Amino acid sequence: MVDEITKQKKKGIKLSAPSYNPPIDSFVKKKVIKKKKKDSKKDIKKIDKVPEFGYSGLSGVKKDIIRSAHNIEKIKKEMKKVVIGQEKVVNDLLICLLCEGSVLLEGVPGIAKTLIMKAMAASVGCKSKRIQFTADLLPTDITGFVAYSRHKGFFVVKGPVFANFVLADEINRGSPKVQSALMEVMQEKQVTIGKKTFHLAKPFLVLATENPLETRGVYKLPEAQIDRFFFKIIVYYPSREEEELIMDTNVSYRKFEDYKLVPVVSPREIIRMQEIIKKIFVHPKVKRYIAEIVELSRPNKKTNDVKTVNKYVSWGASPRAAINLYLASRANALLHGRDYVTPQDVKDISHNVLRHRLLLNYQGQIDNIKTEDIINDIFKVVKVP
Repeated sequence: MVDEITKQKKKGIKLSAPSYNPPIDSFVKKKVIKKKKKDSKKDIKKIDKVPEFGYSGLSGVKKDIIRSAHNIEKIKKEMKKVVIGQEKVVNDLLICLLCEGSVLLEGVPGIAKTLIMKAMAASVGCKSKRIQFTADLLPTDITGFVAYSRHKGFFVVKGPVFANFVLADEINRGSPKVQSALMEVMQEKQVTIGKKTFHLAKPFLVLATENPLETRGVYKLPEAQIDRFFFKIIVYYPSREEEELIMDTNVSYRKFEDYKLVPVVSPREIIRMQEIIKKIFVHPKVKRYIAEIVELSRPNKKTNDVKTVNKYVSWGASPRAAINLYLASRANALLHGRDYVTPQDVKDISHNVLRHRLLLNYQGQIDNIKTEDIINDIFKVVKVP
């Protein structure tokens, strides 16, 4: 230290003992200040930082899962500023987001389907777009088109699907051609306009809603297209206590911006969490449990002991259902901060995966059988590992 001060004095640099720091320290200090200024320009870097307190001593995968569960709780807490109740719906949508799957929402108008999507997009710093499906809607109205200008020449006008969250409101009002265009976007995560192919931003989530009240002017989604939805979620009415709170936080006379929702997790962190769920352990017995559930959903009087399936189901769940059960159970385990899947994780998400994949026969439609009841019968027969 003394030798360094002597060298600085010989060079004619004035130093005071209290404020002196070695040159290496001053360089690091300047570098840190510069980095802080750079980070202040981008909030995304601040969001990505997670405090290390409480994570020391944990393995790499376990630490990532605990951090992810902590981020999920922050998202739900931020959404509660504007969304009252519907906790299960929010959890199910977060599972779809982590599994990169699209969701089909069914519920009567006015129960906050659009609000939930906007609140989730604001909480994770993503862009959201809403498309109102009508009978005269064209595929180019949602994907985009090639236009021509005398000054610009040919140029591409991108449609509303170029967002992170896309709400396809009342998808059953759109024509089959429009529905097919949206299904291609959901499956391929890309859009072809003219001769150019554009990849969609990540994370990407389609929330399609169905109005179950009306039957005129609607086009029923084909069963093969419904199978491409990761989840089908039923949105129910809120409770009386929740409805009283909804009156106080009414968004019809207050702007959505007035609630000042801020991104608590960055899109980059969501993509990272999508990779983390692939590391969650699934025991071979749990895999066999999933395969048995899917197999029992298919009618077969020789090998299937579920009577309601043999009597009322014409077509059972596809292999895609087994894949979705496998992925969604991992995401459900992550929401609970676990690095392994339990049979209860499979059971918790099974109704969302299977309810739109069990096709009732004519007898089942006449008797007004619900697929939820058939799924419950399957779990009464299947053996829990």
